[in-house]
Parts: sequence; structure tokens; C-alpha cells
Amino acid sequence: MSNTSNRPNRTPQRKRPTRRTPLDPARRAAFDVLRAVSERDSYANLALPALLRERGIEGRDAAFATELTYGACRTRGLLDAVIADAAGRPPERIDPVLLDLLRLGAYQLLRTRVEPHAAVSTTVEQAGIEFDTARAGFVNGVLRTISRSTEQEWVEKLAPPVSTDPVGHAAFLHAHPRWIAQAFTDALGARAGELDALLASDDERPVVHLAARPTVLTAAELAAQADGTVGRYSPYAVYLPGGDPGQLSAVRVGAAQVQDEGSQLVARALTLAELDGPDNGRWLDLCAGPGGKTALLAAMGAASGARVTAVEPAPRRADLVEENTRGLDVAVHRVDGRESGLQPGFDRVLVDAPCTGLGALRRRPEARWRRQPGDVPGLAKLQRELLAAAIALTRPGGVVLYATCSPHLAETVGVVADAVRRHPVTQLDARALFAPVDDLGEGPHVQLWPHRHGTDAMFASALKVHR
Repeated sequence: MSNTSNRPNRTPQRKRPTRRTPLDPARRAAFDVLRAVSERDSYANLALPALLRERGIEGRDAAFATELTYGACRTRGLLDAVIADAAGRPPERIDPVLLDLLRLGAYQLLRTRVEPHAAVSTTVEQAGIEFDTARAGFVNGVLRTISRSTEQEWVEKLAPPVSTDPVGHAAFLHAHPRWIAQAFTDALGARAGELDALLASDDERPVVHLAARPTVLTAAELAAQADGTVGRYSPYAVYLPGGDPGQLSAVRVGAAQVQDEGSQLVARALTLAELDGPDNGRWLDLCAGPGGKTALLAAMGAASGARVTAVEPAPRRADLVEENTRGLDVAVHRVDGRESGLQPGFDRVLVDAPCTGLGALRRRPEARWRRQPGDVPGLAKLQRELLAAAIALTRPGGVVLYATCSPHLAETVGVVADAVRRHPVTQLDARALFAPVDDLGEGPHVQLWPHRHGTDAMFASALKVHR
């Protein structure tokens, strides 16, 4: 027997775990919002500000988090195509958490001035924390492959050829689903050459628009208080250069509200339409939630004694209508606008119908990937039914203003053409109701565009009711 008593006692040494550095606060905030958008269908423009406030992220970190979050949401289609090529597998075969991390890293590489090493290393480190060394290595390989080419080089490699598919090429270049780019092309008609400018405008961070409440505050007074500028078209509009509009005293006390200038123009147009006979002050907003246009209508009608009836079936949106119209002469009815049970005889009716929202993609960065072509027929059917109900509730000689925040022809001129064919209405030339807005096309409807007018792509048609 050998003597082992003098041998040193050697215990196996465990391999020291790699210490990973977690994401910095800005990148962590962006990643958490991307996860919320992917996993819970959250809205980035609602989730991010709340998270920044909760974590006390301010200044340059907040600006960086905002750029990463909104940018990655807007360009998801482009990012996914690049990631798929670099990874050699489609996005559906990549773990969703890992995919959001890759989107965060790829966006930094392709669309920001972040040093490639920093973009890669921070993402790889977080992948190691979320998963393991193997998948951190996968992320490292994918991002290093992406970093070897510029965005333009990736577009040249992956985009449909402009010679055979100009719409598809523009859609890929500007990170839009092709079906949306085609819908925009159709709506632009003879001016389809503006497609690139329109798609590019969706990727620009929109200026915040405020509306001064009529009889309470003028646009000039609000601009002075907010350090903003008076709007181009609406007499109530103010453009805010930056900052949180919710912190403005005028917004907090209800003397002003955040509202796109296009929406202001739609509400104003209804009040300007010429009626047959007197205006008895019975005004209706048939699709009122969340109440921005309702509030503006009620404030404009206050001088003449008009009273606004607001219809909104969704409980949370109806709550918002009541909150946004507090202090104004507005009666809120929580019913379906198609079967409201209201007494007919309204002088002016607004139908700001539920729609795809394709006209406000710049304000809702993830919306372009969330909407699908299959959404359109069901919404168009709802829009036709709501417009028919509005016409039935309007007195002879009264006016219905039909509006959508979408330029899709099936939701706009298609719905109006159906109403003109089926109901006793005449389409008015709405362009005069939107003065001083220029470049409105041939009419009789109005289509606003972000690249032409700086507003959301609001559509509006004015209909005179007969019996």
C-alpha cells in the first residue's frame, strides 16, 4: 500500500464565473421598452416616458434612450432583415429576448454614431446576463457581421431592386411594410413621386403641437408661455420646440392641450361648414375618445351657446373624454355610435372614425409593424356603419364631417363614395373649410400630409344631408 499521508490535499477548483457588465440606464430603458412592445403589445410612446420618470433618467441619457427606443421600433423591418442575413436564420427562429437585444445593437451600428465596439460589447454582455456564454457568442458574431457593412451597403444587398419594384425598394429603404408604402402610393395618386419624402417624414421625430383653448388663451399667449411658435394653419396651434408638454401650466389647468394641428383643423372645419337654416347648437362627436377634438369643438361652440354630445363606447376612452372636456358643455354617452339611441336632429356631426392610424405612424413608432392588411376590411365596414348612423342623426340641411387619421383609400374616399351612393347626402368642397392650408389637391375632400403640411395624414370629407 502506498503512503499518501504526505500528499497535499488538492480540491478541484471551480472555474470563476465571468463577471458581466449590465446595460447602462439608457440602454436598459430602451431594451425594457422593446420587450414590453414585443411581449405585451405596449405602446412605446406611452411606456418610455413613464419608465424614464420612474427611474429618474434625464438629460442626455433620456435623449439617448428615446433615440434607441423609437428608432429601433420604427426600423424593425430593416433591422430584422439585416439580422436574419447576418445570423443565417429568420427572426422567428431567434429567441424573442435575444432578438430584441440584437435589434438594440443593430440599430446602434446602423443608425447612430455610437462606436461599433461599444454597441457590440454592451449588447453581448447583456446577452450573457440574460442567457449564457454560448448565446452571448452568437450575438457577438451576428453584430460583428452587421458592423462590417454600412446601412447603405445592407440596403443595396437586401432591398428589392428599384428598377423592378420601386415601391418595395422605398419601403425597405425607409423601414416600412411594403403594403403600407403601396397604400401611400395609391393615395398620392398622380404625385406618387413624393413617396420617398412621405416615408422619410415618418422617420422624423415630430414636433409637438399644442392647441390653445378658444376664449381662454390665444395661440400667441400660449406660444409666449411655452417658448414655442404660433402654428402655420390653425388659429389655435403652437409648435413646442422640446420638453415635456405635460409640465406646462396651461396644459395642467386645461387652457391648452397636446393636439396635432391636423386634428385641430378637422374640428374647426366642422364649425365652418355652411348649414341650410339656422344652427341650433346641437353638435355631435360620434367617435369621441379620447376627447381632444370634442374639447376643441365645445370650446369653439361656447361663444354661440352650442352644446356637444359625445359618444364613446370604450370605458377608458370615455373616462378620458370626461377628463379632457371638464368645465365644458359636453354630455358623454357611453354607447356604440352605430346604435346610440340619440334623438336625431343634430346640426353638425363629426365622425372621426376608428382607423388603421397609418397617418400618424411618426407618433407611434411600433404601429407600422403591428397593423396588417387584414385589418382594413373590418375597419372600413365599421367606418361605413358609423357614417351611416351619423347621417341618420343629422337634420336636413345639417353637415357631417367624416375624418380618419389614415390616407388608405379603402378608409377614405371608398367610405365616402359608399355614403354618397347609399344615403341622401351631397359632398361639399371641404378645401375652403381648411383655409389657409394650401396644396390640398383637386378636392372635394381634403388629404393632409406630414411631408407637405407638417401634420398627421388626416383625411376629411364634408357631407350635406338632405331628406
